[in-house]
Amino acid sequence: MTDIPSLIQKILILTPPILFAVTIHEVAHGWAAWKLGDPTAKAMGRLTLNPIKHLDPIGTLVFFLTQMIGWAKPVPVNPLNFKNPRRDMIWVALAGPTANILTAVVSALILKSLIGPLTTVDPSFGYIMRPLLYMAFVSIQINIGLAVFNLIPIPPLDGSKVLAGILPRNMLHHYEALERYGFIILLVLIFTGVTDRIIVPLINYANRLLIGPII
Repeated sequence: MTDIPSLIQKILILTPPILFAVTIHEVAHGWAAWKLGDPTAKAMGRLTLNPIKHLDPIGTLVFFLTQMIGWAKPVPVNPLNFKNPRRDMIWVALAGPTANILTAVVSALILKSLIGPLTTVDPSFGYIMRPLLYMAFVSIQINIGLAVFNLIPIPPLDGSKVLAGILPRNMLHHYEALERYGFIILLVLIFTGVTDRIIVPLINYANRLLIGPII
């Protein structure tokens, strides 16, 4: 029988880190594109921290199911507005994962700052501190998972745009032809556990690197 209170508590803890991770990821893409000369995302109101503007229903559901990977509604980018479309798309693609990695680092600092007070404060105050600690821990996992997942070079993930920007032009056409099958390939990789075998070890390594032996 499902423990409803525990389920509600889990959803409440997962929701803020997931919403912030996907939002900062997409805003970073749009901001980088804007700075490089493409105002498309800004004109469409996507340079906002309002998560509703960025949520993809299926991608958000995958986040809650896996607690590691998922996706948001892509920020619109028009490479024709860039001075050097191939090069600038690399920077735009890398902006999202970079924002997530920085968020994971900040979350780790918050987590470490909460560990000490949690062991010394009044036990009743611990009921407030513990959810914050769990949110910070989940934020590290979600943001590292989102960064690593998006760097996989399968269209339409960010890694595919990075690879497209460095491939020789005679190979680019064949690689871009994969885009029509990209979403299907991703779903197969996710639900067969292939992405877990790639991402989970990296998340565990990042946890050890960022958090150390404190938990």
